Amino acid sequence: MHGRHHLSPARGRGVSLSRDVLDCFSRKVVGWSIADHMRTDLVTDALRMAAVTRGGLDSWVFHSDHGAQYGSRAFADLCDQFGVTRSMGAVGTSADNAACEGFHASLKRETLQAARRYGDAGTCRRTVFAWLARYNTRRRHPANGQLSPNEYERRHHAAKLTLAA
Repeated sequence: MHGRHHLSPARGRGVSLSRDVLDCFSRKVVGWSIADHMRTDLVTDALRMAAVTRGGLDSWVFHSDHGAQYGSRAFADLCDQFGVTRSMGAVGTSADNAACEGFHASLKRETLQAARRYGDAGTCRRTVFAWLARYNTRRRHPANGQLSPNEYERRHHAAKLTLAA
């Protein structure tokens, strides 16, 4: 699953954009990229990170909006290379990607509202990256029974191992 968010990192320096890959099972952020452009490599970098984080993405479904970068040949080729099926929601319907919309609402509420402007792009990136690490390791999620994404996955895998034994 994908996500997007506009950040205002630096006074007078424009907008940075974040692309995130969210695992819908655990709500874990498994890939992300932040840049000051909307080129295809913004989303391919996030997808590559997800592939490394997960040890591959074979049989995954990547749901996105109709942004040009998601319809690009480079993105399609990368999805094919990883064995990812692409899915696009209806135009103008944020409910089609509710998990990522909720994720970005949390990111904005917990990180960006208090500091709408950062002194520089590096400070903005460090703030967001620190929040992402905390999100995966400590932030409780209602869809996970109030467990963090990492803890939810750990318990799920432990239960699978117990059943297999």
